[in-house]
Amino acid sequence: MKVLVCISHVPDTTSKINFTSDNSEFDKNGVQFVINPYDEFGLTRAMWIKEKNGGTVTVVNVGSAETEPTLRKALAIGADDAVRIDANPSDGFFVASQIAALAKENNYDIIIAGRESIDYNGGQVPGMIAALLNQPFINGCIGLELEGNNAQMIREIDGGKEKLSADLPIVIGGQKGLVEEKDLRIPNMRGIMSARTKPLQVRPAIDSSSRTKVGDFEKPAPKSAVKMVDAENVQELVSLLHNEAKVI
Repeated sequence: MKVLVCISHVPDTTSKINFTSDNSEFDKNGVQFVINPYDEFGLTRAMWIKEKNGGTVTVVNVGSAETEPTLRKALAIGADDAVRIDANPSDGFFVASQIAALAKENNYDIIIAGRESIDYNGGQVPGMIAALLNQPFINGCIGLELEGNNAQMIREIDGGKEKLSADLPIVIGGQKGLVEEKDLRIPNMRGIMSARTKPLQVRPAIDSSSRTKVGDFEKPAPKSAVKMVDAENVQELVSLLHNEAKVI
C-alpha cells in the first residue's frame, strides 16, 4: 500500500496577518508556519492505514527550501520519506499539476490532501489532482476504511453524512473526522531524531502555467467598540438591541 499525503506549509492560526506590495503579497515576516491542520488529519489517517495494511507513507509539498522544516515534522510524525517540488506555489492548478506528475511516476494507491489550506482556502488542489489522474475523488471525507482494493468512505454533506465506496486508486480531500484531534500524533524525540536521516528528495517542477492570478487582498474591517451594559439593566440592553444593533 502506497499512500501520498499532500502537505501545505501554512501560517499558524494565531499569526497576525499582513500584506505587502500594495496588498498583493502575503507578508511572511515574523510568522510561524505549521502543517496545514486538514493535512495533519490526513497524515495521521495515513499512518493508521500503514500500520494496519503495511506499505509506505510519502509526504509532498510544492514550495521553496523554507518549507523543509514542515516536511521534517511530517517525517518525525512517522512518514517514511518526503518530496519537495522546488517551485513557488503560484496557484491551485500549478500545485495540482506538480503533484499529479509525481503521482503518475509512483502509482500511489491513495492520495490524501486536506480539503483546503487554511491560508488561501482555495479548496481546489485535491479535486484537480483527481481530474489530472482520472481517479475517483471524495471531498469532505470524515471516514476512511480499506477492504482489500476497495475503500469505504464517509463524507460530510449538508444536513448529514454520505457513505461511499470506490476501488483504488483514489484521491481524498480530508478534514477533521478522518481522525479526531485527540488522536493527532505529536513528534516524540525518537521521531525527531529519525526524521533527520529519512529521505527528503528535492525535484524540479515540471512546466506548467498558472491559471489564476491574485489581484489584491483586503483585510476584514476592524471590530467596532464593545458597549458594556450592567447585568441588572435589562431595559437598556433591550433598547440597544432594538435601536442600535437593530436585531430585535
